[in-house]
Amino acid sequence: MPPVIHAPAPERHKLSTMFFIVGMALGLWNINLSSVLAAHGYAAAIIDNVWCTSAIAAIISPLIVGALADQSYSSERVLRWLGLGAAIFVCLLFYGIHERWHGGVIILLAQVHALWCAPSFGLATSLVISRLADAKSQFGPIRVWATLGWMLAGPVVSYVLHSDDGVTSGFTAAGVWLIAISFTFTLKPMPPPERKEKRTWSDFLGLEAWSLLRHRDHRVVFVGAALFNIPLAAFYPHTALHLKELGVQHTTALMSLAQIMEAIGLLALSWLLTRVRLKWLFLGGIAAGVLRYGLYAHGTVVSLCLGIALHGVCFTLFYMTAQIYLEHRIPAAMRSRAQALLSLMMSGIGNFIGYQGCGWWRHACMSDGHMDWQTYWTGLAALIAVIWVWFSLSYRGRHNV
Repeated sequence: MPPVIHAPAPERHKLSTMFFIVGMALGLWNINLSSVLAAHGYAAAIIDNVWCTSAIAAIISPLIVGALADQSYSSERVLRWLGLGAAIFVCLLFYGIHERWHGGVIILLAQVHALWCAPSFGLATSLVISRLADAKSQFGPIRVWATLGWMLAGPVVSYVLHSDDGVTSGFTAAGVWLIAISFTFTLKPMPPPERKEKRTWSDFLGLEAWSLLRHRDHRVVFVGAALFNIPLAAFYPHTALHLKELGVQHTTALMSLAQIMEAIGLLALSWLLTRVRLKWLFLGGIAAGVLRYGLYAHGTVVSLCLGIALHGVCFTLFYMTAQIYLEHRIPAAMRSRAQALLSLMMSGIGNFIGYQGCGWWRHACMSDGHMDWQTYWTGLAALIAVIWVWFSLSYRGRHNV
């Protein structure tokens, strides 16, 4: 196993810059996708199915990519392949939307694009963590740059590209992916921690990662990530639609409030990790989800803005804590696959059930073309409250093992 790099300041700056570029590449097309599809005449069912493609991809590709990075190729090399595929297919997807291709073709293009895109952020996270001597203190200040990249994408789409409902954001995302690919060549190469010349189908598919679920706390964290992501899947597809109904313009820029709070949370995460048990950080993130949708249910622009801000708190306290948990509780030779399994559970299983379930729930809350947003968000808040109770009773932590 290669030694951990005690990343000097110039190396940490490179890792921060790479996170920033990847975060912006993902944010440029993601934040306004629902608005773009709706503006080009695609029905709500197609919009829901397009979002589901990312969840399907997150079930298929992360474990395979994680296994490649653990056993065959360096993480930066695999990230280059992913970035190139993402750049090509995000261009095709947004060109197809602009030309108003058939909804089935758009869903297919979105699916192929998602297969390249879904593993990218988990792999970037693993790449960064593997180069840090003390992830608890160093990861937060570096990871915040991905949030800043995503956050800057909102104002860029709204005020620079003037593309809240247009396809320019997708083409710009492709260009930023090419910059990310170029930047990976500046990073010091690291060989995979467990090189295998002969790989079985189980190795190729990353199936060994599922063995992590045998451990009680690992299982609770992975399953909890999937469950929590089911109601959270409503955030990007449906928040912007609610804001539009309230008469808000430039919704893409307003959604960046989530990333502002996420950035603040990430900067505070190092301090919290050394003073607060992981269990209470997990539960704090879930509780913030209950409060966020409770504010949404109030149904005013101000309450929605406060709820959007709490998205960053939910994300940081639960998902960033989960990534640090994996770094400290999983053997080094399995960490890329563990991060990939986390992506599969939250972005794959959780999002797939969430996009489908929240889409069904939204249709159930409509009557005569009018959306009952109060009932919709209240139902999701109640679901998160149930998840909070289950997690509090199930997770033990090292102090209780």
